Amino acid sequence: MVTVYDVPSEKLIANVAQKLKDSGSVNPPEWAEFAKTGVHTEKAPIQADWWYTRAASVLRKVYIKGPIGTSKLAAEYGGFNDRGSRPNRAVKGSRSVIRKSLMQLETAGLVVRNKNNGRVVTPKGQALLDNAAKEVIDSN
Repeated sequence: MVTVYDVPSEKLIANVAQKLKDSGSVNPPEWAEFAKTGVHTEKAPIQADWWYTRAASVLRKVYIKGPIGTSKLAAEYGGFNDRGSRPNRAVKGSRSVIRKSLMQLETAGLVVRNKNNGRVVTPKGQALLDNAAKEVIDSN
């Protein structure tokens, strides 16, 4: 059986993002085209459908590292803040983007809250990711 661990993450995330976009269960909020993904970025993402890619990536991270909360996920999507002549320092990514993505994934039934530990993937979410992994393997 093929799982998320057996395929390249870029291809898997692209496949899952397309499935989320086609299903209509995840939709970008109206402010998404103007939002930065963290304080370490200068501009908003260039891709028009970046929200689906981030939601698919968050779903994969919850599958692999779950149970995981928004703060740890924000650290996963963080980077280095350019502080001018001072040394760069690690900063977290946007918690709002992650929180809204997780809420939409919860509404779709792909992620569920674990009591006091963050969120974990539901069997429906695991099936979606494993089926997408199988499609990625079959396409090669």
